[in-house]
Amino acid sequence: MRTTRPVHYLDHAATTPMRPAAVAAYTEAASTVGNASSLHGSGRRARRRVEEARELLAHHLGCRPSEVVFTSGGTEADNLAVIGLATASSGDVVAVGAAEHHSVLDAAEHLTTGRGGRKDVRVLPVDSRGAVSAETVRDLVGEVGPRLALVATMLANNEIGSITDVAAVAGPARAVGASVHTDAVQAVGHVPVDFESLGVTSMSLSAHKFGGPLGVGALLLDRGAEIEPIGFGGGQERDLRSGSVDVPGVVAMAAALDEAVREMESEARRLSGLRDRLMGGVRATVPGVIANGGGDRLPGIANLTFPGCSGESLILLLDAAGIECSTGSACTAGVAEPSHVLLAAGAGEAAARSSLRLSLGYTTTEDDVDATIAALGPAAERARVAGLGLSRAGAGAS
Repeated sequence: MRTTRPVHYLDHAATTPMRPAAVAAYTEAASTVGNASSLHGSGRRARRRVEEARELLAHHLGCRPSEVVFTSGGTEADNLAVIGLATASSGDVVAVGAAEHHSVLDAAEHLTTGRGGRKDVRVLPVDSRGAVSAETVRDLVGEVGPRLALVATMLANNEIGSITDVAAVAGPARAVGASVHTDAVQAVGHVPVDFESLGVTSMSLSAHKFGGPLGVGALLLDRGAEIEPIGFGGGQERDLRSGSVDVPGVVAMAAALDEAVREMESEARRLSGLRDRLMGGVRATVPGVIANGGGDRLPGIANLTFPGCSGESLILLLDAAGIECSTGSACTAGVAEPSHVLLAAGAGEAAARSSLRLSLGYTTTEDDVDATIAALGPAAERARVAGLGLSRAGAGAS
């Protein structure tokens, strides 16, 4: 009789399981009919659900309900913010951190092709934690002044978990009239986030990172912001995001965030303890392992470099042992490229190819952590041997 190997899931930064409260909210909302844009009774009931969800999100995120624009997720929200805000601005300089998610970096690159006038895109250096500093932005403001249209800097890095002092970065940019966008996809639901206190123009979030469904998210957008839509149709969501609102999705997202925020303090303590246990156990069993990031960071992300090992080889070996993790962003999985985040933070290419992201979430247990520690030693040893074999074969061929 075939037995099923237990799976220890340590890839919560890619997606985390839906919370039971979110599943219940989604199921209940999906069992009823109604387009939130329709004027009849079913439509009005759907609209009420949408607006109640909007109000709950606003309550937990420190903004007004009218500043919540529903989207299909973090990528769409980032695209809308970066392209829409920059296109509406008379400024021609757009600045993005070198360690941003590709939904920000690629959207900024798109602005160099001429939409709304070609923009001068600057990629800002980051420190060893992957964070943009306020001094860097002040220097840029001193150089370009009111030509600055937009600065984008993420609140919490999706690969190494480092938290940026976004309010300090936003100050110099807003002082010359520039918009500031922050990608808060990894932060929302895991650390306190207050839109007004951050002092930004816009902020993105994605439900499936905190226990909501895939395919739904939001852009928080200052009511006074000038922004151009990037999609057209029915004019829903302030004429910025056309398309029928996913009623079950936004209802479930609000339910997930409500639960995540209520449990945030105790969960942060629990996950920080599990993360530290994981990192301590790995250091004790795998010689030479290097921890990336540090300082103020998310409680559930550990990014480790295993010198001499291929990150992809480690993932496959761990997967065979029932441990699921990643080398970085799920959006670039399967692409044999070194982590752009680690490269930007000063790591060499070999180190950037030899790293794992182990991310914990609300379902993570001590058993998951202990199983990972036990599996990593043998996996790292096998990966090193395989790497040495490939190096020698390559040297012989040359």
